[in-house]
Amino acid sequence: MSLMTRPDILRYTAFTTDPAGGNPAGVVLDAAALDDAAMLATAAGIGYSETAFVTVADRAARRFRLRYFSPLAEVAFCGHATVATAVALAERIGPGPLLFDTPVGEIAVDTAQDASAEPEGSVTATLTSVPTRSRPASDTEVSASLAALHWSPGDLDPALPPHVAFGGNEHLVLAVATRERLAALDYDFDALAEVMRRHGWTTLQLVWREAAELFHARDPFPIGGVVEDPATGAAAAALGGYLRALGALPPAGAFTIRQGQDLGRPSLLRVEASTTDPRVRVSGQAVAIAGVRASTGEGDV
Repeated sequence: MSLMTRPDILRYTAFTTDPAGGNPAGVVLDAAALDDAAMLATAAGIGYSETAFVTVADRAARRFRLRYFSPLAEVAFCGHATVATAVALAERIGPGPLLFDTPVGEIAVDTAQDASAEPEGSVTATLTSVPTRSRPASDTEVSASLAALHWSPGDLDPALPPHVAFGGNEHLVLAVATRERLAALDYDFDALAEVMRRHGWTTLQLVWREAAELFHARDPFPIGGVVEDPATGAAAAALGGYLRALGALPPAGAFTIRQGQDLGRPSLLRVEASTTDPRVRVSGQAVAIAGVRASTGEGDV
């Protein structure tokens, strides 16, 4: 990567207003000059679970092309990096609707400034996913995943059966019966990565349902070179589609996901789904991480 192509890298953490919480993402708002190798090297140098790259920008039309890279590979869609990018753009060109062209299709994002939010004037971004889908997981998929997690079938919640759900990426959804089981997550990194590569899953969406409108989640991400995501917007969208498929949505269709507490990076994701629209809306805030210099993998930027 030459000096001419070194990008200006922003760092935001999504689904929080606390720089010490949420899920950090790299954001490159002008990546037009970067090729695939340069984007991968930049994402690897940053070291976050994903970095979003704006490769085409039409600020007048508020339309942008996004690509996403983990430290190891390109990812088709990433919810938390989408929210981070939307907030970064809204802070620069003003709040309002945005349209992102992504590898999985068009993603509309509404951004709004909330004078009552803390900190005052924080921007909230609400993405609308591509159409979701969900299917029962096979016995083979479940047994291999449980073995890598060091879990047993008795750890699962029988009211929420295992599914493979899609909200831009595919995720295996496993619901546990207790918060204690979720908190004690200690899995075999290499074994789970192999299961996920075999089936094409991006994360596992491990959840505990505290109430109809409140879930706790943990998302291992070994195939991206990251032990766990503190907040996962794409998996949140997939969970909305999963609950719709089961007929288990709350009456109003809205619920909250708390994620990241067990990592010391608490995150809050708000999800809205309906029985008439296959898409799901996921909302959250994001905040810049100050005082951090990013690396492209070839030296500081």
